Parts: sequence; structure tokens; C-alpha cells
Amino acid sequence: MGMRDKKRNQKRVLARRTAAPRSGEGKDFLPLEDGSGKRTRRKLQQPEEPENTATVVYIGHIPHGFYEDQMKGFFKQFGDIKRLRIARNRKTGKSKHYGFIEFESPIVAKVVADEMNNYLLFEHTLRVSLVPPEKVHPKLWKGVRRGFIPIDRVTIERKRHNKVICC
Repeated sequence: MGMRDKKRNQKRVLARRTAAPRSGEGKDFLPLEDGSGKRTRRKLQQPEEPENTATVVYIGHIPHGFYEDQMKGFFKQFGDIKRLRIARNRKTGKSKHYGFIEFESPIVAKVVADEMNNYLLFEHTLRVSLVPPEKVHPKLWKGVRRGFIPIDRVTIERKRHNKVICC
């Protein structure tokens, strides 16, 4: 190695040292100039993500035959389920093919929403999304513990038909 090569290497080392940030300086700061011309450092603002507190998940495009018991068994693999409700027709009791599940933990709800969205189940693609807490109405869970009790329309119609009308 000649004398020129040594000088070049020394210049490179010096250039690297001056260009590298000092130990007290981090990459979280940007050099800014004041109006007076002297440089100041201001901390970068990192965007804060709002804390996810949504525990309710909307499930759409539920296939026929996949009801409360089956849903509870299927989604229990992700975590503890607080409440589960499938929308039903009041008159016939048939499923309207959408429902809601409330989980114990918001983390579990987010995992379910991410993993189960566009999931193929019984030749139907599930649509799953988180429901923000401000959109959850208290009447959403009305009658959740009762389950559906079918109405005996034949008996009701028979009583109506045989009703005695007084003069």
C-alpha cells in the first residue's frame, strides 16, 4: 500500500466519523433552523394509533345450517365468547345470514376479523369486520340468552277458527 492509499483511507475514515451521528443524537430528531440562523433539534412526532377496544365482530354471508351452536363451537377456538347473536326473521325464525359475536378480549376480536374475513365456509365467503364500540347499540343483544322458540301457527289458527262468538 502506497502513501496515497493511506491518505485516501484516512480521509474516508474521517468523512465517516463526521457524517455519522454522535452517540447522544438519535434518528428521532430532525435538524431545524430557527429564525436566528442557529440550528435546533425537534423530536419527530410519531403518529399514535388509537387503542383498539372493539370486542364485537360482525359476520355476514353466514351459510344455511351454521347456527348459534355451530358458530359457538367454531369461533371458540380463537378465544372466549361473551355473547353471540344471529339475526332471524321474527315470523319464521329463519336466519337472515348475518350475526354478531362479542369476545372477551379486543385482541381476539381483531385476530378473528383479520383471519376470518373472506373465509370460505360451506361454499359461502364470510364477511367479517370489527364493530367500533360507539356503533354497538344496547338493543343489539336483546333476547340473546333466550334463543328462538318457534310459534305453533297451526294451534293458533285452530283456536282462532273455533272461537265461539256470542250473540
